[in-house]
Amino acid sequence: MSENKLLDLSFEFAVAIVNLVDGVTAPKSSYMTDQLARAGTSVGANIHEAQYAHSKKDFVAKLEIALKESNETSYWLKLMFETKRINSQTYQYTEKLCGNIRRLLIASCITVKEGKQ
Repeated sequence: MSENKLLDLSFEFAVAIVNLVDGVTAPKSSYMTDQLARAGTSVGANIHEAQYAHSKKDFVAKLEIALKESNETSYWLKLMFETKRINSQTYQYTEKLCGNIRRLLIASCITVKEGKQ
């Protein structure tokens, strides 16, 4: 595990999303799984990209995109749970990871914007 909890969690989350999407067998779910896969894996991709930002402004912008993507991911997770595409255990696990990432993203953005870094 690296020293960056946000990078580690976002990668774990991306793996969970990929496994979740690959495991959905409900018919006519591809439009939801495609959206979930795009939003869910984008969270970690943007966090990873932020590590190579050109400035603090660029860094925060990438983290804010990841935050938006995590919010969208929560929507798709809830919709898939409510429409019985995923079970309660899968929903709770992935939503908890997503929430943890969201909290870290918010705290990171606040810290950088306030110049506490």
